[in-house]
Amino acid sequence: MSTPQTHKVYVLMGVSGSGKSAVASAIACHTECAFLDGDFLHPRANIQKMASGTPLDDDDRAPWLAALNDAAFAMQRTNAVSVIVCSALKRRYRDRLREGNPGLSFIYLRGDFATIEARLAARQGHFQKAGMLTSQFAALEEPQPDEAGVFVVDINQPLEGVIADTLSHIRSQASDQGA
Repeated sequence: MSTPQTHKVYVLMGVSGSGKSAVASAIACHTECAFLDGDFLHPRANIQKMASGTPLDDDDRAPWLAALNDAAFAMQRTNAVSVIVCSALKRRYRDRLREGNPGLSFIYLRGDFATIEARLAARQGHFQKAGMLTSQFAALEEPQPDEAGVFVVDINQPLEGVIADTLSHIRSQASDQGA
């Protein structure tokens, strides 16, 4: 069975606190698309490690990225538009998610350290500790111009603007495919 050309999976990526979950939730409501928070696919050991304040390493992330790759594969086969929340901090992580998923692209929610630090300080109920933001920025490999399939949204604006920019991009991609 081939993937219909119109089926798209958008991975909302960025460091913790960049607004991935809030934006994805709003996108899912506005577009009635499928939505998966990638954090739900972390193995228990990863969640416990992050909750203790210890950053994950590449070995910790490998089974998580494999599960996300499989989820993206399934989602693009059954939904016209799907949104996945995943930090995807390193290019090799993004490349892993792309494997076998031709309809997958990234929306990078880019913001500065101070803005995101303030947002994390205000959050409650998330297992990522605010002090781990430094390690997230250290691990972040921002998408470069030679990396295809990445759209950048500046989050140094009100959440409504971030949602509008993201929706506009998704809708423009649907229009481009319909042409």
